[in-house]
Amino acid sequence: QDELRRQIRLMSLELGVIGLMNTQFAIRGDEVFVLEVNPRASRTVPFVSKATGVPLAGIAARVMAGTSLKKQGYTEEIIPDFYSIKEAVFPFIKFPGVDPILGPEMRSTGEVMGIGWSFGAARAKSMKAASYGLPKPGKAFLSVRDGDKEGLAFIARELLQLGYELVATRGTSRFLNEQSIVCETVNKVMEGRPHIVDLIKNQEICFIVNTTEGRQAISDSFSIRREALQRKISYSTTIAGGKATLCALDFEDDFSVHNLQELHQSLANKKNSKNTEAGA
Repeated sequence: QDELRRQIRLMSLELGVIGLMNTQFAIRGDEVFVLEVNPRASRTVPFVSKATGVPLAGIAARVMAGTSLKKQGYTEEIIPDFYSIKEAVFPFIKFPGVDPILGPEMRSTGEVMGIGWSFGAARAKSMKAASYGLPKPGKAFLSVRDGDKEGLAFIARELLQLGYELVATRGTSRFLNEQSIVCETVNKVMEGRPHIVDLIKNQEICFIVNTTEGRQAISDSFSIRREALQRKISYSTTIAGGKATLCALDFEDDFSVHNLQELHQSLANKKNSKNTEAGA
């Protein structure tokens, strides 16, 4: 996070942006890649405004009109002591035959916001609000590309501790068994029946972590994604997404409601208290 802040500050100063700037990053390991930088607002602006209580659009408009951030009283970053998660909502279920895989195109038709005092609580609420639902204990299907197998071991062990049974395609199952992780083997669709889609149709699978690489692998796993979507089975196409879902499982019954006005007032009080101490 600190590295992203540093890079954004350097770019904004170098570009001379006055107002809002939309920056998109991609992170791979410790490497940070800048995808694009645009001198405009984005859909993230209202989300961040709700999360922090800072009216970013209004502040930016006044800056563009010549009123400095210092004159407006906004010179320090607001860091809430709660978590806010934005979850995208996709319309895939409304279109028969459409592959619910994500790419660089904008496919979401809406967004929801989950707020909690922990990452897991916020994640659970965002998933519920987006109607994805949280997986119930049962069988989890795991099938990942070679580069994700090390990260999958952590997820597999956590699932076993939570009472899940594991099934996986041959390569993934072999890897997990070599790590002393108990896992059954299930056929891919092309390997003959009974295969993984049969298990999904029979409602034997409650959670899926499936990462793919290459055009053929993406094509082969289409039926898994589509069937999981129709059955409303929690499905992760990244290791990070799988770990985030695990964090949410402890908050399945958390339906507490947070009042934004009260949260924002708490942040404002802390800001005023900090300013008072600085003035003293």
